[in-house]
Amino acid sequence: MASAPQSMAGEALRAADLPGRGRALLAAREILEGEVILSESPILLYPSSLASLPSYCSACFRSLPPPPHAPCPSCRSAAFCSPACAAASHPRLICAALSNNLAAAPEAHQEPLLFLLSAYSLQEPSLRALLSLSSAPQGPSPSQQQDAASLHAMVASLAPPHLLPPGFSPDLTAALLSKDRTNSFSIMEPYRPDVPLELRKTRAYAVYHQASLLNHDCLPNACHFDYVDRPGPGNTDIVVRALHGISEGREVCISYFAANWRYADRQRRLLEDYGFRCECDRCQVESKWKFDDDDDDNDSGDGDDTMEEEHDKEDAGDGADEGMEQEEGNDDVDDDFPHSFFFVRYLCDREDCYGMLAPLPPLPNGDLSHVFECNACGQLKKEEDADEPDAGESSMVN
Repeated sequence: MASAPQSMAGEALRAADLPGRGRALLAAREILEGEVILSESPILLYPSSLASLPSYCSACFRSLPPPPHAPCPSCRSAAFCSPACAAASHPRLICAALSNNLAAAPEAHQEPLLFLLSAYSLQEPSLRALLSLSSAPQGPSPSQQQDAASLHAMVASLAPPHLLPPGFSPDLTAALLSKDRTNSFSIMEPYRPDVPLELRKTRAYAVYHQASLLNHDCLPNACHFDYVDRPGPGNTDIVVRALHGISEGREVCISYFAANWRYADRQRRLLEDYGFRCECDRCQVESKWKFDDDDDDNDSGDGDDTMEEEHDKEDAGDGADEGMEQEEGNDDVDDDFPHSFFFVRYLCDREDCYGMLAPLPPLPNGDLSHVFECNACGQLKKEEDADEPDAGESSMVN
C-alpha cells in the first residue's frame, strides 16, 4: 500500500511511495510547460577526478580564471576562483588526503575515493540525509563488496583518524557507495561545438536530496539543467523544468541518459546501474522491434543489439533516434512508433548534442514562453505558430 504523500519542493511536487516504482515525485497541482518545478542545492559535491583540479575551482567548480589562482593553504593542490570560494574551501578529508599522496591511488579508485572522502567530510545531518537515499534493489555484487573493502582501507590510510566521523566502518563505506551509484548527477563541461560529445568532460558529481527521488522514463515529462559557469550563488544547483503540462497526481520523471539511446542500450544501463528494467510505454513499443542480431546474416559479432535502420545512415547523427526503424516517406511510421512527435519537439537537433529541449518558464503574466532551451548545448529555439498549415502539432524553428 502506498504511503501518505509528503509535501516537498514548494507547492509543485510531493513525494510518495508508488507500487513497483519506490519513492517518487508527483505533481501536487497542475504544472505548466516550462515551469521550474524544482531548484535545489546539492547535499554533496565532489570533483570528477584529480586531473580536473587544476582547471576548476574546488569549491564552486567554475572554470578557473588565468593564473595566479588562490591555492588551498593546506594541501596546495586545490585552487579557488575567488576569495569567497577560498573561504568556503573544499572537503576537509579531500584536503588531508591530497596532502597524504592521494594522487598515488590507482586511477580506477580515484573517483570513488573522492566521493567517500567528500561524504565522510559532511556534517552529521547531511550524512544522514545521504544515507536516507535509495540504493539499487539488487544490492552490491561480490566484486562491488570487494571494492568497498579495498576503498575503505584506502580511506583509513589517507584520512587522519581524528577527522573521520563516529561510526566509520566497512559497512558504512559500503552503504555510502551504494548511494553514489544510484543518486549522483553529473555536472558537465558546457557544450562547445568543437568538442565531440564523447569528449565532453564531467567537472563534478552532485547528490541532491529531493532530485534523487526523480524516477526514470524513456519519454520523460521533465528535464534538468545546470548552469555551472553562471555568475552568482547557486551555480551548482539543479533546475528541473516541465517539458509539457503535467496533471495533478501524475509522476514527474526525467531520463537518466540521452533520450536517443536504443532500447537495448537503455535496458542494459538501467539494469547494470540502477537494478531494474524499464517497462515504460516507449520500451513496450520498441521491445517488439526486430534487432540486427536476430538476423543470421549479421556479421557484427560484437553482441550489440543494433536495430535495423531503413533510413540513410548519414541521418543518424542529426538528433534522430539512431535505433528507430524508419523509412523516409513511410506513411505508417507513426503506427510503428507512436511517440515520434516527442523526438521532433523535445530532442535537440544540433549535431552531436542530443540534449532535451524544454520550454523557458512562463512569463510573469502566466503566458507560455513558446521558446525552448536545450539542456546540453543551451541553444534557444522558437516554436512556430500553431496555426501554420500542416502543423497539427507545433514544429520548431531556429
